[in-house]
Amino acid sequence: MKERQLQNAWNKLVDWCDNNGHTISAEKSRCVHICRKRSIHQDPNIQIRNAPIPVVNEILFLGVIFNRKLTFLPHILHLRKKCERSWNILKVLSRTSWGAD
Repeated sequence: MKERQLQNAWNKLVDWCDNNGHTISAEKSRCVHICRKRSIHQDPNIQIRNAPIPVVNEILFLGVIFNRKLTFLPHILHLRKKCERSWNILKVLSRTSWGAD
């Protein structure tokens, strides 16, 4: 039931985009099944123009990494790694002995 409603919503969105000069690429599209329930349930089978949309565990949207449980832990770990890289570069550049002797 929910899968059919989701598919109908996708079809309406694709039709609206087609009528207004926009396109949705099925190859670039991904689906994240966000759910806080602990019980096991199947991932939705969503299609755009008969092309299946893969269900992934994490997705990058506007620079933020979302996962299935909305914990934001993958995003925080990514930011930490990025900051550590920059911090290490600053530590190397700020030493008193660097450059050619």
